[in-house]
Amino acid sequence: MRIIFLVIPFVIATALSAQDTDRNLRRLDTFDDGHGWEAVGRLDIGGRGSCTGTLIAPKLVLTAAHCLFDQATKTRIDHRKIEFLAGWRNGRASAYRWVRRAVVHPEYVYEADTAAERVRNDLALLELDQPILKTGVTPFKIDRSPLKGQHIGVVSYARGRNDAPSLQKDCDVIARQHGVLVMSCDVDFGASGAPVFSFEEDEPRIVSVVSAMAEVDGRKVSLGTRLEEPLETLKQALASGAGAYQDPAPEIFSSGLRRDIGAKFAKP
Repeated sequence: MRIIFLVIPFVIATALSAQDTDRNLRRLDTFDDGHGWEAVGRLDIGGRGSCTGTLIAPKLVLTAAHCLFDQATKTRIDHRKIEFLAGWRNGRASAYRWVRRAVVHPEYVYEADTAAERVRNDLALLELDQPILKTGVTPFKIDRSPLKGQHIGVVSYARGRNDAPSLQKDCDVIARQHGVLVMSCDVDFGASGAPVFSFEEDEPRIVSVVSAMAEVDGRKVSLGTRLEEPLETLKQALASGAGAYQDPAPEIFSSGLRRDIGAKFAKP
């Protein structure tokens, strides 16, 4: 099976458009539709870019590591500019929190040569400035990695539908290769970091995080990162005090001007 890596998806916030036709996605527009999914939220990055994140503890949000990198400079962005909008739907959120600390997996390589290297540890854990203890916003539990052929689903905010989450419950795991899940789920820009759910238990549980879109034998698929050991590594890093933002050293050019290192987002 040959995997062709297509994109690292995150999105510029755009107006809602009717792109869901024939995608077999269910928009969670109403209170009743979104009930139970409020712990999935949109991550607004400096007010210009966005990813998807999920509450797994009152102060912890799980997302993709590449959401914390500037596409232009390839450097870490200031995670203090990221806001988590829990259950964001049509202009309102169940809770609003800023990110206080953030850690990415130590073996994650933003510009790795292969899809497996880019995706395998594409995981970040964000600590919020205040816990979300609001009734109805219940953190999701983590489950074991899914098997090939297992039924899964994704809740995400993506291009053209980032004003409300969309649920796809009918995709499955096509393959598992080198710690990477190849899935039939329909994702787009902005779905980075979106939770992949298993429905094997009596409640949805997170089994992976969306990292990228890809192509396998001419078929568009999504790629997800493994969770169990990498997530434990991230939790230990936060517990040890890691994750505080440090301003990068300025780059000095012959002109004597300092290069702008702020986060920049452009349309993919």
